Amino acid sequence: MNQLVAIALASILSWLNFVTIDIWMGLPEAPGVRGAKVIGESIKKRGGDLGGGYFSGNIVCSPDASAGTLLASCSYFAFGSPVGGLIAALFVYFGNRICADPGYAGTTGALTTTLLIWATSYIGLSPQNFIVGMIIAILTIQGLYHPSASKLIGKMARKMNRKVIED
Repeated sequence: MNQLVAIALASILSWLNFVTIDIWMGLPEAPGVRGAKVIGESIKKRGGDLGGGYFSGNIVCSPDASAGTLLASCSYFAFGSPVGGLIAALFVYFGNRICADPGYAGTTGALTTTLLIWATSYIGLSPQNFIVGMIIAILTIQGLYHPSASKLIGKMARKMNRKVIED
């Protein structure tokens, strides 16, 4: 498979995986950990969506599905097998407990990513494709333009019938 096609496909799968899990686990609903409220309110002041801002704040302050997805990809690559992804899931679980994060988005993201890498390996995708793909996926939410990204997350959360903070 062409590397650019593989990276694009891995980026799309990674993005859908981590964003869907984080919304499903309630990241846009409220600041779950210290710091998330400050980030969410800052994004809102710059014209963004408060729920999407809380989503961004939560993934900055605690190992949620974005971190779980990236760590599983790296560990799968390092170990050369799904065992690496399972070890990453264990470490993300411990990281959530250290952060006093009440959720399991990071652990879920690590497990689903391990499954995705394993399943797509049969069509030519590799853990390396998912490492690059996840970095691109995180960049679209955390690195380009927070107000627009937060509005997209807010709309998706509403479509998934998640309670989104309104002010």
